[in-house]
Amino acid sequence: MDIKNIESLTNMFEAAYGPADGQKLLLVLSPGRTEIAGNHTDHEGGHVIAAAVDRYVQGIFCANQSDVMCVNSEGYGLVEIGTDDLDAREDERGTTASLIRGMAALFKQRGYEPAGFDAAIRSDVLGGSGLSSSAAFELELGQAMNALWADGKLAPEELALMAQRAEREWFGKPCGLMDQAAVALGGIQHMNFCDPTKLMANSLDFDFEANGYAICIVAVGADHAANIDDYAAVPAEMQAIAHELGKQVLSDVTEQEVVKAVPQLREALGDRAVLRALHYFHEEELVSGRVGALRSADMKSFLSLTRYSGISSAMLLQNVSVGGASEQPSMLAIALSESLLRGVGATRVHGGGFGGTIQAFVPLNMVDEYRSGMDAVFGEGACGVYGVDHEGARAQWL
Repeated sequence: MDIKNIESLTNMFEAAYGPADGQKLLLVLSPGRTEIAGNHTDHEGGHVIAAAVDRYVQGIFCANQSDVMCVNSEGYGLVEIGTDDLDAREDERGTTASLIRGMAALFKQRGYEPAGFDAAIRSDVLGGSGLSSSAAFELELGQAMNALWADGKLAPEELALMAQRAEREWFGKPCGLMDQAAVALGGIQHMNFCDPTKLMANSLDFDFEANGYAICIVAVGADHAANIDDYAAVPAEMQAIAHELGKQVLSDVTEQEVVKAVPQLREALGDRAVLRALHYFHEEELVSGRVGALRSADMKSFLSLTRYSGISSAMLLQNVSVGGASEQPSMLAIALSESLLRGVGATRVHGGGFGGTIQAFVPLNMVDEYRSGMDAVFGEGACGVYGVDHEGARAQWL
């Protein structure tokens, strides 16, 4: 982060709270993330590949010698939360306030005493876009609280688990751990979620650009936050299949067990739940294949497997289109992307689906043409080229 941005953030802080002369200021940077492989497998105890990207939630924090946490976010205004009441509130579900309260509560549960602070935050991680602005914000708070209250003692893995709990229990979204882990760890990570109490991740040393491709993410002009119930139905239906077979999540059963029980499962839960369960098993194989492809720098295989993953998300998982609606921006974006790429590269829904963004792996010599084509339909700047952030969420005293 260059000095110009630090100065701009400091000016934003002083505009909200007054001169910062003589105060000890903390700079916190928290990246967004892109899912490379593993569409809706993390909450079922499966595998994923995810990477932190070079778009950030960034902020200046300062202890304020009070019991009030003050967060002034550009474009959203000021939120004030007292440290004396950190219980989850039904009327705060889905709000910034819920995440501040939740992260503080989880620090308190670990024996660290929350104290007041002032914060000025801005973000170029697009909200509702599938880049996980919520996880980036959670880890922004986590790294700030870690530095302010815990002397930096909590590891990124623990902060990721805390952020997931804040999003699930205070914010009210039944998320997996992939987003928070990718933001916390940085780089490209192969993660295994077979144990929900632990974060198991291995770094993948791969450079897409050096292998001739750019990661492009296209914002399609729809906020997937508006479809949170559609998102929540995915893990609910997958886990309903597991429960029908006497288990908790799909990683506890085999594909053969599901296939054998299809008549019973259809009658109890309907066809869509069965299709989503089958997607899980297909996607697990495709993740393993893509891990191997990246480790051996086999871009041709990676792209082929990614195309199959995109097909599975659209046909089986069904998180691309919103049923019955005349506007289908994600599906339209995928169709246009395929036309522009003319059989090369790969395209897939990105993140949780239901609006937000699509992802494409585009040959470097086609990036300008691809961006122009997508921007012409979805608006100037809709298509972004993303690099990998290798550090993850971090904080430093100024």
